[in-house]
Amino acid sequence: MNFKKSLFISLITISTIILMSFVLGKDKDPLHKRKFNLTLFEIKDGQAGKKGIVDIMEFKDGKLFSDFLYDKFQYKWIKYRINKDSIYTDSTDTEVRLLEVEASATDDKNQTIIINFNSVEWDFDGTIKITKNDKIKKQFDIVGREKGGKPKKEKKPKVEAGTEPKKD
Repeated sequence: MNFKKSLFISLITISTIILMSFVLGKDKDPLHKRKFNLTLFEIKDGQAGKKGIVDIMEFKDGKLFSDFLYDKFQYKWIKYRINKDSIYTDSTDTEVRLLEVEASATDDKNQTIIINFNSVEWDFDGTIKITKNDKIKKQFDIVGREKGGKPKKEKKPKVEAGTEPKKD
């Protein structure tokens, strides 16, 4: 009877460890399920256009989708790769996460799209190049911000004169 109990406990422990290694070992994509409100400026003759094109770019399962790119060029979900993922402290002693991302796809007409951008916390900045037979057909600068904007910081409770702050 004692042997059966110890065997049962050992099996439960081993299965829990294996399950936790699968759950914790899986790296989460920092862009997964995020949406960005973007403005695209077409580059002509080395100059950015004055009128911007409004777009929404969303990320899911290692792919990105842009309403503009789908409507104009019929690109659906495009795979992306995170080339750099780092956290640094800025001048205000705040930790900031920087992502450098690259995405590309080629369609059956030999038209290739190359998207390069940086995401610093909730800000978005980059370029889109559309080439055909290795010649640039269209080029855009992208700027934007995550949908929902800058996350709100917790407010510290006000302390009245002569009182101590509450401790939880």
